[in-house]
Amino acid sequence: MSSHHFVKEQQEPALLILSTKGLEYENLAPLLEWSPTVVVAQEEVNKVISWGIKIDLILADLNFQQENYKLLEAQYPVKFIGVTEEAYLEEALQYLVATKHEAVNIIGFPHQKVFTLEQKLEFIDLVVWDAPLRYFPVKNGQFKKWFTTCSIQIHAPEGTFVEVIAEDQNQIHQISYATFIEVEEGLLTLKSNQVFWIGEFVAED
Repeated sequence: MSSHHFVKEQQEPALLILSTKGLEYENLAPLLEWSPTVVVAQEEVNKVISWGIKIDLILADLNFQQENYKLLEAQYPVKFIGVTEEAYLEEALQYLVATKHEAVNIIGFPHQKVFTLEQKLEFIDLVVWDAPLRYFPVKNGQFKKWFTTCSIQIHAPEGTFVEVIAEDQNQIHQISYATFIEVEEGLLTLKSNQVFWIGEFVAED
């Protein structure tokens, strides 16, 4: 049990569910493989329970806590994290950083707002799922990965320059809203002088 506890608390990215719109259980199942800490906003609790997912922490205002106190027993050992003014994301990230989680998958956060998260990247690694894409930040100016043939989005402040280096060509992209590029199978390197995010379509089996 101690090894499981170590994985849950330290290594496996936590799972923060703010919205399930556009997602099915099958999209989340791979993220549950190693029993991550599961944190859920109050509006999504019933949906997540219906999927059979065990919740660890519920982000809830005082009214929800009072009206759903039975969840503490039904989902034991679930805990409430008190939230005011619907500050679910902020409260969740504060908790996860304080409990020394190294990473979190954020489900249902609008990708247009990922730039507001960048001050958190010093403390915790973030992957944002905004159906049907998942977004991850490139913090150190360069990212290299083997891609299959696909379409990816490069998400950065308007006017940012990102260099895309494939095996047979280099291209400079000036980012505008929803900049998608078509990628051929092979090793791809992306470079910029500031933080940018890469959006990949979530695979559907």
